[in-house]
Amino acid sequence: MNFRSHAAIAALALAALPASAQETAVIGVSIPAATHGWAGGMNFHAQEAIDRLEATYEQLDFVLATASDPGKQVNDIEDMVATRNIDALVVLPFESEPLTGPVQGVADQGTWVTVVDRGLSQEGIEDLYVAGDNPGFGRVAGEFFAERMPDGGNIVVLRGIPTTIDNERVEGFQQAIEGSGIEILGMEHGNWNRDDAFTVMQDFLSRYPEIDAVWASDDDMAIGALAAIEQAGRADEMWVLGGAGMKEMIQRVQEGDEMVPANVTYPPAMIATAIELTALNFVSNAPVSGDFIIGSVLVTPENAAQYYFPDSPF
Repeated sequence: MNFRSHAAIAALALAALPASAQETAVIGVSIPAATHGWAGGMNFHAQEAIDRLEATYEQLDFVLATASDPGKQVNDIEDMVATRNIDALVVLPFESEPLTGPVQGVADQGTWVTVVDRGLSQEGIEDLYVAGDNPGFGRVAGEFFAERMPDGGNIVVLRGIPTTIDNERVEGFQQAIEGSGIEILGMEHGNWNRDDAFTVMQDFLSRYPEIDAVWASDDDMAIGALAAIEQAGRADEMWVLGGAGMKEMIQRVQEGDEMVPANVTYPPAMIATAIELTALNFVSNAPVSGDFIIGSVLVTPENAAQYYFPDSPF
């Protein structure tokens, strides 16, 4: 089952349901710590959703844990199971492979599992999967490159943390530029981190004298790449496409910045969608299992105002 819609649908569905008297359901939420901008936005929206749902439904209780590495996240989940006897787990894996076995163990106990964003390395474990359209994210970016570079050219690519979603994004991007004459000179992991991306971009700049554009595939990495480009005095040689809709980057698109001509959406508020749909499983009879995929949109100067939220944490 596929659901393609806006996060507000889940919120409206919940708001329309009366709180019923039943035993308390404990929902564990395990997510990465706010190590970069997108994750900071995700943490904000997770806490906001939990506060709202706990205030609305007396029969729901939540436990939220944030982790700075996969080992800490595994320990957090084990603690939720042992000490809180959770009825459901909403998990955004720090990395796919290390979390697959532990989450499988939770599911084997009959606990509802919702996986968000970064899929597990084995399919079919979760009851519900909520994510952005990662193949579409890469495809939209690749199509923009192909359109903007009709005669081809040389580019470099910064990948994220090694995960299934990173693989999906890169595959979608490569398929979109196939046959366009665009050559990928180098492709390295920047781990969705500004400092890592800065270092990777410095290496690219030292190795390749002719770079026409950069697919940073994430706004935090785009900021790191832009800093390296500007420091090297090569800002007039290339442009950068990030992604995820960071407000600073959307503003640059809106203002017509030549180095940041566009962006691709990938909202951190998807964690709220996941929490709300998981809660819906316990307060109604509505079917919520399956996939809930949030499409990616190309942001240009013409539509940037629709995606600029100055009060957002991201």
